[in-house]
Amino acid sequence: MNEESTVARTDAVVEDADIQLMLLVGNGDQQALRMLIAKWQEPLINFFYRSVYSVQTAEDLTQVVFVRLYRNAAKYQPQAKFSTYIFHIARNILINEHRRQRRKPSELFDPTEFTPDVRTDDESVRNCAEIEEAFAQAVECLPENHRTALLLYKQQDLSYEEIAEAMEATVPLVKTWIFRARQRLRELLREFA
Repeated sequence: MNEESTVARTDAVVEDADIQLMLLVGNGDQQALRMLIAKWQEPLINFFYRSVYSVQTAEDLTQVVFVRLYRNAAKYQPQAKFSTYIFHIARNILINEHRRQRRKPSELFDPTEFTPDVRTDDESVRNCAEIEEAFAQAVECLPENHRTALLLYKQQDLSYEEIAEAMEATVPLVKTWIFRARQRLRELLREFA
């Protein structure tokens, strides 16, 4: 890394208001913690929901992120944007959740017995629900790294560099994961195109 990029990175860190809030949390400021939670709760729930497809589980995992954030606040050293830091924590929690689910699968059900609760005769609403369900299933079929990179890019608007830092990968690898995820989704969702 050259000196120019180090200076630019340092400037970005200094300008990140969330980093300033996190430093305050490290000094025991509860109001700063509430402000971080208010800002990041919805993006984290959305991030988790796209991988676990349960609002309750997504909310629980989001809570774990904030607990971990609070516990590590005193040791926090800003080295990148706050969004990179928080999604790095979220990704690790998500990986742990996937491992836990593999060891102890949740309730088994036959997908053919599941019928969505549609209370309207509007064909377009049913089609949207059908597309959303197909998309959710397609995203679930993606390898974990591909799915996480794509969701961080499209859903959370993180840059390739931020995703690479959050996922502890290189930028070219992140670009490859996102490219392959998009290709796979196109294949899986071809009938809806």
